[in-house]
Amino acid sequence: GKFDKYSIDLKGMKENHAHYEFLLDNDFFAAIDSPEFQKGRVNVTLDVKKTAQAFELNFVSEGTVVVLCDRCLDEMDQEVSTKDKIFVKFGATYADEGDNLIVVPEEEGVINVAWIVFEFIALAIPMKHVHAPGKCNKTMSGKLNKYLRTKADDEDEELEAMDDEMDEGNDSM
Repeated sequence: GKFDKYSIDLKGMKENHAHYEFLLDNDFFAAIDSPEFQKGRVNVTLDVKKTAQAFELNFVSEGTVVVLCDRCLDEMDQEVSTKDKIFVKFGATYADEGDNLIVVPEEEGVINVAWIVFEFIALAIPMKHVHAPGKCNKTMSGKLNKYLRTKADDEDEELEAMDDEMDEGNDSM
């Protein structure tokens, strides 16, 4: 019910070409209920072209999603821009054939693209989410820097000091 507006009636297409536009907002991302992100504003255009063997679906997604910074854990805007294509053909039952081919039951003739669009957006987001230099939460960055090793020499000095302490303990035995 909550994703009905993302259903494309392929069987009922009157012409060989159809155009759709969707605005994915915070409500959409909250409804998908993904752990990666739950906020954003992405414009999606979908062009559907009917061919002799299948339907060609071309997606263009552009906008911003809100992710957590890996460094300071504050929210940050992540730009998203994707162009993706899948093919859909009719068959007996629903199947994901791989190689961007989806089979939908011919008697239904409808495909819901909500999850497909979400996956395209999720795959377009870089694995590393970090604010631009100087934009991270100052308090969190300060705490993080307190525990980060700044030079390779720091660890070597700590290890030497621990070795010296252990040697002194062994000498007294």
